Amino acid sequence: MTAAPPAARMTLVVAARAEIAAGIHRFDLRAPDGAELPPFTPGAHLEVEVPNGLVRKYSLCSHPDERDRYQIAVKCEEAGRGGSASLVDDAAVGARLACSPPRNDFPLAERAQSVLFIAGGIGITPIVSMVRHLASTGRARFKLIYCTRSPEATAFRDELAAPEFHGRVVFHHDAGDPARALDLWPLLERPTGAHVYCCGPRPMMEAVRDMTGHWSSSTVHFESFSDAAATRTADDRPFQVKLARSGAVIEVPADRSILDALRGAGHDVPSSCESGTCGTCRTRLLGGEADHRDLVLTDAERADHVMVCVSRARSDELVLDR
Repeated sequence: MTAAPPAARMTLVVAARAEIAAGIHRFDLRAPDGAELPPFTPGAHLEVEVPNGLVRKYSLCSHPDERDRYQIAVKCEEAGRGGSASLVDDAAVGARLACSPPRNDFPLAERAQSVLFIAGGIGITPIVSMVRHLASTGRARFKLIYCTRSPEATAFRDELAAPEFHGRVVFHHDAGDPARALDLWPLLERPTGAHVYCCGPRPMMEAVRDMTGHWSSSTVHFESFSDAAATRTADDRPFQVKLARSGAVIEVPADRSILDALRGAGHDVPSSCESGTCGTCRTRLLGGEADHRDLVLTDAERADHVMVCVSRARSDELVLDR
């Protein structure tokens, strides 16, 4: 997950670290003076400036009641842009990292009485804090479907296999073979009144979005670790955006998002996740045909709205209500 540098930061110290699954490393972060850390809610994340200067978002895995430390888990992606690799390779115990206060774009619904969690790979990181919270408080019934390549690649495996989670956590390993992917349709065929929380690879989340099209949109929630760059394709082309209120026309290059182009032209556009999952940058669409790449809008909403952080245009121009 990539983010703009945070406005306010605090310094945290790497108090402990360990490899908890193949290629996945846990970091325990504490205040330099051992002071209590700011509170957070399940699903929250930190923005961390890693040793090479990049800023990345990492979900908080620890129980929200643990105020003496923040725990994050990081997968070193070979195809990534160096943020996680810098953290894994260069942040030894004792290293100091500039971090934002916790922020939550993926909060647990306060009134949810039943929750279905669907996690894929490193997508377990925001969900494990939720699971820990619900298991200790009994606030809602829950079931976790956790899909990974193998047992060795399964972070928090021992904890989630403990007796307290018996009957509530299902592991599925596909060895990286799409033909062995878990069929989620039996779980999603009939809306149950539960809230669905999904975090994992983009194809998994798109499949869950498609399978929950007949669920209430307010009960289906996504968290993505990708950004606009990860949703680009080789066929992307430049287009222009016209702002209906001012008449301004802004060019959107093939390698930039609408959000970036608008900001580059001096327009203040609210955003948060910048991955098409939180809905903050929702903008009314008045003309043109959008290429929707978000995981938030319903089919009906896509007729007249667009998420400018990730979506593009199928037509030469989009007209926005700005």
